[in-house]
Amino acid sequence: MPVSPTVSSTAATDLLRGLPPVIDRRTRLLVLGSFPSVASLQAGQYYAHPRNHFWPLLSALWDSDLRALAYPRRLQEVLNRGLGIWDVYAHCRREGSLDSAIRDAGFNDLAGLKWQAPQLEAVAHNGGESARAMRFTQTLGIRVWRLPSTSPANASWSFQRKLAAWREAFLAHGVA
Repeated sequence: MPVSPTVSSTAATDLLRGLPPVIDRRTRLLVLGSFPSVASLQAGQYYAHPRNHFWPLLSALWDSDLRALAYPRRLQEVLNRGLGIWDVYAHCRREGSLDSAIRDAGFNDLAGLKWQAPQLEAVAHNGGESARAMRFTQTLGIRVWRLPSTSPANASWSFQRKLAAWREAFLAHGVA
């Protein structure tokens, strides 16, 4: 009898499922990533990789060390300030964490955003892969931003340069 090879949970043949949205009726600005990293999927938390700049950027924008808070408290702070977090893709196949490895991706219900967040003013795409969905988010009739990726793979942008770009979007929608 032949032995079947074991397939790891990060194999390209496994369908990976993303995280639920962090959004409510107060959300004015929604940050859309592409798909959670391996670290984020394992932790069940957005932007869980320790070198990702997402939480440090928010900490700098809000002058509050969000990384020192327990994850549920971080999410509450995000919602209290009118920010939402989600991803463009609901599921995909991917080996590792790089966006360039995403295959067979299926979109989240971006068209339903206005129902979930009636005060939504804008979507901010976190990086290039997320920005590929701009053709969909632009149909929502709200402002769409393309922000530099917070991923550690985006080493060409310094933290300060990312912070300046993110600050502009956050100030424009009253979430800074």
